Amino acid sequence: MTDYEKLLSNANDNNVTVYDDYNLKGTRIKGLYCDGTVAISNSLRTQKEKACVLAEELGHFYTSTGNILDMSDTGNRKQEARARLWAYNRQVGLQGIINCYKANCRTLHDMADYLNVTEAFLNDAIECYRSKYGISVQVDNYVVGFQPSLYIMELFE
Repeated sequence: MTDYEKLLSNANDNNVTVYDDYNLKGTRIKGLYCDGTVAISNSLRTQKEKACVLAEELGHFYTSTGNILDMSDTGNRKQEARARLWAYNRQVGLQGIINCYKANCRTLHDMADYLNVTEAFLNDAIECYRSKYGISVQVDNYVVGFQPSLYIMELFE
């Protein structure tokens, strides 16, 4: 089962209807969530792209309330950030970054391929984690560092 199919199953299990061939042309919008329904743009070419968008829209299902389209409102921006963090944790996660290290991924392209996400989504996830954790964060016996660039250190006793 692909990541996209797993997300579709998650949506179905939670009574969220997904339209994955919705005409959102003429907008930069790739997906929308409203009242238990997700619309995904038919301009997306790959399941990898669709999975990234669906993950964020499910993030809205799990973390958002009300109409948050007006990004000039601070509360709406916070809800958008929470939904995106949910998606990043679902599709990438700190453990996913560590797993990339263990799998000898050396470039962002390799990491995105390993995690089955787009490079843009991975870059956004790393930037989100940098904002949340600062310079670095320890996960078990690994340090995931974000500055000056992404790095992983394994700690030995």
